[in-house]
Formats: sequence, C-alpha cells, structure tokens
Amino acid sequence: MGVAISGMHYAAMQGSSFVPADAVLGRAAPGSVGQAPLAFLIAGTTIVVLVMGLAAAVYDRFSAERAGREAEALRRSEERFRLLVEGVADHAIFMLDPEGRVANWNLGARRLIGYGDEIVGTHYAILHTDEERHSGIPDAMLLEAKREGKSTGEGWRVRKDGSRFWAETTIRVVRNERGEPIGFAKIVRDVTERRRAQEALERTRDALVISQKMETVGQLTGGVAHDFNNLLAVILGSLELAKKRLQPEDPRIHRLLDNAIQGALRGASLTQRMLAFARKQDLKPVVVDVPELVRGMAALLKFDPGIRVETRFPIELANVKVDANQLELAILNLAVNARDSIRAGGGVISISAREEHAIDGLAEGRYVALAVSDTGCGMDEKTLKHAQEPFFTTKGIGKGTGLGLSMVKGLAEQSGGALLLKSHIGEGTTAEIWLPACQDEKVPVPHAAEPSRSASRGSRPISVLVVDDDLLVLDSIAAMLDDLGHAVIEARSGEEAVRLLPRMPKIDIVVTDYAMPGMNGLQLAEAVAAERPGTPVVLCTGYAELPGSTQPHLPRISKPFDQTALVAAIEEAMRVQADMRSVLTLHPKRA
Repeated sequence: MGVAISGMHYAAMQGSSFVPADAVLGRAAPGSVGQAPLAFLIAGTTIVVLVMGLAAAVYDRFSAERAGREAEALRRSEERFRLLVEGVADHAIFMLDPEGRVANWNLGARRLIGYGDEIVGTHYAILHTDEERHSGIPDAMLLEAKREGKSTGEGWRVRKDGSRFWAETTIRVVRNERGEPIGFAKIVRDVTERRRAQEALERTRDALVISQKMETVGQLTGGVAHDFNNLLAVILGSLELAKKRLQPEDPRIHRLLDNAIQGALRGASLTQRMLAFARKQDLKPVVVDVPELVRGMAALLKFDPGIRVETRFPIELANVKVDANQLELAILNLAVNARDSIRAGGGVISISAREEHAIDGLAEGRYVALAVSDTGCGMDEKTLKHAQEPFFTTKGIGKGTGLGLSMVKGLAEQSGGALLLKSHIGEGTTAEIWLPACQDEKVPVPHAAEPSRSASRGSRPISVLVVDDDLLVLDSIAAMLDDLGHAVIEARSGEEAVRLLPRMPKIDIVVTDYAMPGMNGLQLAEAVAAERPGTPVVLCTGYAELPGSTQPHLPRISKPFDQTALVAAIEEAMRVQADMRSVLTLHPKRA
C-alpha cells in the first residue's frame, strides 16, 4: 500500500510542472528542486510514516494480546477462587463492609445460615442471638478485629428459620495498599456436633468419677457391715447365754432379753442389705411375698413429714421368685427417686401390686406388677426416653449417679420381667417392676426371723478348734461351745492354728473366720486338709463370695449367728464328713 501511494505521488509529480516564483519574476532561484527529487522525497517520507504506523500497530496488537492473556488469567484465578470458596460447604465465608454489613458470601453460608440475597446490605449482627446483640458483642468483635487484625470466638448463632447452632467464628480485617481497613472477612463453622461430643464426654467423665466414688462407698460399706456382723455375733451369743443362765427366771428380764435378741436380729437384717449394696453377698432368687417384703421395709421408707407413703395390695397376690435383697434395694431406689421428685409442699408415694398377663416382650404367663407412684413433677417425653440409660440423671452433680433405674431394670430383666415407666409433666411418675408369678411355691421362713431356741446338750462332746482374729467373736463362739460341753481350743490367727495342729492329739472340727489378716479361712482350710485329712472345717463369714476356693462346697455359717445355728452347722459338717468316710470304706478304690 505504501508503494502504491508512493507511485501515485510520483506519477502526479511527474505529470506536473512547477515554475519557481523567481523565474516568473525574472529572478534566478538558488537551490531549487526538480520534479524527480521532490517526488522521491515525498515517497520516502510516506514510507517512513507508514513504517512508523505499522510499528505502532504491531505494538498495540502485542499489548492487546498481553492484556487479554492477563485478563484471562485473572478471570481463571477468580473463577478458581470462587469455586474454592463456593465448594467449602461446611464453612460460611462472607465479606463485610467497614460498617459490618454483608456484601457477599459463599454457598456454604447460604446452606448453613439459610438466607439468600436478601441479606446483602444487612448488618451481620442478625446472625447473633438477641442476648448478644443487646450486649453489643457483634460491634465489639469488629472493633477487636480492627485493633488486633483478627477476632475469634464461639457461641450460639441463629439461622433464618430461628434455629440455633453452636459456631466457631473468625473475623479478619481487610486493608488496602495504604493499610486502611476496607472491610472484613468473616468465617463461621458449625461445631454443634463437636460441642455435643465434648458435653457427652464431660458427662461420662463425671459419671465415671461418681461411679468410682460409689464403688469406694460400696467397699467401705462392705467392710463396715462385716465388722458390724462380728459385733452382732458377739451380742447375740452373749444374750443367748445370759438368757439360759439367768437364775431365778424372771419373766420381765426374759422379755427384755428377747427384745434385745430381736433388735440384734434386725441389725443383722440391716447388714445384709448393706452387704447386698456393696455386692459382698451371694444374691440368690427366692420365693418372695411382695406385700410382706414391703411391710418389712416400713422403717426404711420414712421420709419428710410432708411425704406420705401408702401401700395398697390385694387380699390375694401371687408370690414372685426374685432376689429379695435386690428387690428391696430396687423399691428403695424407686421410693427415693419419688421423694426427690416431690416438691417442698409435700405429696404421696404409693406402693402397690397387681397381677397381670404378659405384655409384648415378655414370655407368656402371669406376672406381678409392683408399682411405685408419686405425685411429683413428672418427666417429659425426652427425659422419659433416656431415664433408664446408665449414668443418665436429672439431678445435679453429686446428687445422683444415674445408676438407680438401670440397676432396677437389670434386676427385672434378669428375673424374667421388665421395668415400665409412665410419667407426665405435673402429674407424677409411676415405675412398675414386672416379675413372673410363682403360684405353687411357698415362701420359706428365714431363720433370722425365728425366735432363738436353746441348743441341745444331748450331743456327744467333741474337740473344736475355734479361729478368729477378733477376740470378742472368739470368746463368744468359745463360750457357746463350752456351754454345750465341748472342748474348745482357741487360736487368734490362721498361722497360730497351723502351729497348734501338730501338737493337738485330737481335733474333731475346725470353726474359723474367713476374713483374717495373713492367712484367711480358705487358706487355713487347705492347711488343715493337708495336715489332718478328713477334719471338717466350718467357715464363719459375713461374705459369701469366696474367691480362690479349692473347696467350693466347704460348709459355711453366716454372721451373726446364735447357738442353735452354730450347732446345726457343726452337726451338718460332721455328718457330711462321716458320709464321705462311709463311702470310702465301702469303696476303697475311690480314695
């Protein structure tokens, strides 16, 4: 194109004729230019201008392409950032202007908070609770972010639908090149599940501490009950011997002694409950008359004067087969819960029973439903749903273990029944223990409830080695045996008894305590079997769980006991030993 323009100018100049002004005027024109040079000059100038234009066009095109590439890179960068921000679904990320109004936010914020574009331009305090807004916490967080560069915290946040969630928030200030704040970047994370897990962990930790305390209390209770049994054994034995030797007989003194013996027997019953609580007693199901058992607990069911305890039982009610001590503890647990639910104004605790047919989840048959009802505050559906779970309690720390109802439930289910709870707010609670009915079995009369009878002196005198580390118990047992005419050898420990065995010419039976320091009763029984095979041993103990025993059928007598029970245990042990000797005599190959 430049060449064409130059040629055009050259042709025009070639076809033109120029006459210098001086020639026209008759003067010579020094330095005049001819047509050809002028044409070449114009063409050259045109080419130079064209080259400069082409260079400028190339530079502009290069600049435009570079700007396009930079714009594309920026667009891609912004798109990746947008996708990254939008892809963070569990974090709400949004921008605030310097006044704290929402400028924009990501998809995660829309999902978490629930608002749409209508929140743009609204102050972010709308996400806080009314209490925090009234306290000025949102503005305080912005001021802290301006001052420190960042503000963090946790608290309740409010969604569009009004629901709350526990949030972890971070606000960072955004500054321009001059360091001036131009807005804020706010990140909100829903940590409700983490907080619930922490609370559950804390509740479990508190429950574990309480459980450990209760275990310690149980161990202490077992030890105290065992020592109390020793004291009761001394009291019962001494009272019985004093009653036998009272001369002359005075009916009033005999009545007083009978009352003292009955009081000691009641104390023995109390220690059995304590041992059951401490899991130091062998708990076995027996046939139980429920109304009679509840009436026997009358002394334990006396609460505040404003709380009245009522019992309502039908004239005829089937017996149940259950662990009596555990059932007493279950009733006491339910009664204490009922007492705690009754407000200060007082109320009524009702204990009743009725016969029912099996319900869903229970085997076919007849059941006795033992109910403990109260007129207390009751429970809502949520609390009722979790009430039987271990460690669940509505009482404060240190006021409840959360194990009471779960223990009652375990007893009912292990006995073939179930625990049912019914409750409504303001209407009280009813807890029913369903237990299988026993129609044909009779309730055994416990020995502890029988009047003390004098042991017979008609039995053959024997030689008895009595071993006990408690001197009072040792003297009491020795006195009861001496009163019957038996020869008594006393030992204050298992080690002393072992030293006496080789030196004694004759020992018909050994009566030993189980819980002794050093060598306990089981170890002593093994030593007796090794030193004098065939010598019967009777264990006197308040416990029934004897770990490590190589003689599981070793005769035992539970403390406290009277003279009659002691004689019966000795006679039974010697009879069993005599039967074994007879068998070995008839069948020597079995030896």
